[in-house]
Amino acid sequence: MLGCSNTIHIEKSRGFIMPYITRINRLELDECVNTYFPFLKPDGRLNYFLAKLFLKLMKQGMSYKKAKEFVGELEMAKMEIYRRWVSPYEDVKVEENGDVY
Repeated sequence: MLGCSNTIHIEKSRGFIMPYITRINRLELDECVNTYFPFLKPDGRLNYFLAKLFLKLMKQGMSYKKAKEFVGELEMAKMEIYRRWVSPYEDVKVEENGDVY
């Protein structure tokens, strides 16, 4: 599938093992994103894609740990999107329109 890889580079940082995506893996994943972007709009299709991805992962062996890790990945992605994009946007709008609080 488009050279997509399942390799993850693990680095030790401050005593914790942290998963990072290497530049090579990013290029492979970016190729996948660029290919499927036109089809994965947040109008139900992205939700469908994520559900199918989850089901495919669970077919390899259902476990609570795998399900928890998948949900954790979604949660962390959500938090990072909010931190980097939504919150700064809200700050600009507060400056433009005044704060509610």
